[in-house]
Amino acid sequence: MFNKVSKNEARKKRHARVRGKVFGTPERPRLNVYRSLNNIYAQVIDDVNGKTLASASSLDKELKAEIKHGGNKESAKKVGELVAKRAKEANVETVVFDRGGYIYHGRVKELAEAAREGGLKF
Repeated sequence: MFNKVSKNEARKKRHARVRGKVFGTPERPRLNVYRSLNNIYAQVIDDVNGKTLASASSLDKELKAEIKHGGNKESAKKVGELVAKRAKEANVETVVFDRGGYIYHGRVKELAEAAREGGLKF
């Protein structure tokens, strides 16, 4: 009778709409965020060449010892710091923030603020 859209399908629609506008270049790549219930992932992507320049997640070996659960704000903050550090190593200063259709709140916000503190400009 009613065609109910799940939260994730609605997020994917929002993300597709935003991706029509947000585009990563070699000079200013895209910082993409994906979060699942148990983990959070971040990638710095050059869309022109189709390359991932830097990435970090709550599953990384560096963070696994520090993180008890990957699906909370503390782990998101650590992932933000790590992706900023790795982006700096790849000579990336400024990025375009792609929040992946998620609202800028909670884990996504923590990751973004930690990346800013780590030296990324967006």
